[in-house]
Amino acid sequence: MGDQPTVILASSSPRRRDILTALGLEFSVQITAIDERALAGEAPEQLVARLAEAKAMAAVRGRDDLVIGADTAVVLDDEILGKPAYRADAVGTLLRLSGRSHQVLTAVALRGAHGVETALSRT
Repeated sequence: MGDQPTVILASSSPRRRDILTALGLEFSVQITAIDERALAGEAPEQLVARLAEAKAMAAVRGRDDLVIGADTAVVLDDEILGKPAYRADAVGTLLRLSGRSHQVLTAVALRGAHGVETALSRT
């Protein structure tokens, strides 16, 4: 094995794959099966951070590999909007968001040999 660790993306998101490719990173994808339901009383920020870390921890890796887990949630009026299952769901979600203030929360967790670091973005 070379000096560089293997990078593993623990996500099925095509957009996240595009970002890593645009950065010129060589990586593999490992989709993890994580229960993405919110816990009772869990704030949206806590949810995305917990899920990002869980994805990074669930991916099988070698000792020196870097695993990236991420999760995003759209929040409208303190309600986490789920991922649309169908095109009609997506259109309905966009109509609900149109002209209204909402938040997009993304947490990214990086797991390496020395543990897990997590960052949260709010837009």
